[in-house]
Amino acid sequence: MSAPVYLTSPARREGVFALPMIRFEIVADRIDYQGCDTLMFTSKQAVLSAEAIDPGWKRLPSVAIGPATEAKIRELGGEVLHRPKRFYGENLARDLAELFRERSILYLRPEKVSFDSRGFLARAGIELREQVIYRTSCRRYDAKEAPPPGAIIVFTSPSTIHCFLENFPWSDKYRAVVIGEATREHLPEGCTVRVAESPSIDACLDVAADWARSA
Repeated sequence: MSAPVYLTSPARREGVFALPMIRFEIVADRIDYQGCDTLMFTSKQAVLSAEAIDPGWKRLPSVAIGPATEAKIRELGGEVLHRPKRFYGENLARDLAELFRERSILYLRPEKVSFDSRGFLARAGIELREQVIYRTSCRRYDAKEAPPPGAIIVFTSPSTIHCFLENFPWSDKYRAVVIGEATREHLPEGCTVRVAESPSIDACLDVAADWARSA
């Protein structure tokens, strides 16, 4: 019998149990474009938040951290100048330092980030402007709603891990699938984990489905 798969993202997918761990809240009423000519997005939610605050963000080209972020920018009519080959904040920051020194970049970001892009670029002599436009908070669950032992838990961001652990104790019977190495770093030590081949929910679910069948 296949192991049950639980998806902690707010996104919904057929064939898996929905266990959304985070909710989003917009915290800005305007975007301060002053002095910038390029936008930086490190999540699809940041793009959606920018669209809700001011659809005019599309007047400026963007750099995006991963394919889902790039796809959302293009879907909403924006221009993507660059996306790093690897899905990790440091890779994007390195690319900015090498390729976009002459641009004035505004990072439209969540309240909490897993990588300090601004600090990294400052050490390279590049100033990155930032504006917090949304925050995440944890959803609350009763203990009885915890996945059963043997479940495969799909985590799509560090925040989904933190919120899961605020709600439920980690079982050594759980297995985790994560969207990237930056997310993996936030798991408890010693847990059984696999990393998706590409940074998307569907890639995570492909790994989880294969793992579930072999259980």
